Amino acid sequence: MGRPRLHDDALRDRLLERAAATVSSDGVAALNLRALAAEAGTSTAAVYSLFGGKPGLVSALYKQVFARFAERLAAVGVSDDPVADIVQLGHAYRENALADPHGYRVMFGGELRPADVGRRAARSGARTFEPLLKAVRRAVRAGAFPKRPPAESIATALWANVHGLVSIELGDFMPREGDPAAVFEAAIRANVSGWVASARGR
Repeated sequence: MGRPRLHDDALRDRLLERAAATVSSDGVAALNLRALAAEAGTSTAAVYSLFGGKPGLVSALYKQVFARFAERLAAVGVSDDPVADIVQLGHAYRENALADPHGYRVMFGGELRPADVGRRAARSGARTFEPLLKAVRRAVRAGAFPKRPPAESIATALWANVHGLVSIELGDFMPREGDPAAVFEAAIRANVSGWVASARGR
């Protein structure tokens, strides 16, 4: 019979959720293991046992939030219409951010960069760009998007569009008169339509 686990997944998740809230609001420098353990109702020893220390905790947090993001993007699936898929990926991006604003800020708030975490965690984050890039490449092959600039540049521009809109919404900078969902829908469709028009030479 195996030895019982001293620290379960529920404790691990609780520590990561509290760490995400701290990093999101106050930055990585404010992440104190003793305070984190106290907030989670456990000991510092438990944090070290689960993560090996602060660097391991930060890498685990980075991997977790990007894994959740990847699941949300994967749920979009792949259809016969790559342009429609791109729009849906944009909506999945916003839905993920609204469902997990702390995680969104951990991913894209500027506090953590790929160089700050282990290579495996960094790769897991980088892979979340692939669904959009693949959809753009499919759109280029179908003639719906232009061949120039490169697909990577188009995908980056599309990402910047949704990232900016979501950041404005989460930061509560959206004008009160506007419906954030309607503004987001109109903006991403206008962006996509611009690339479609460019492919048609308009």
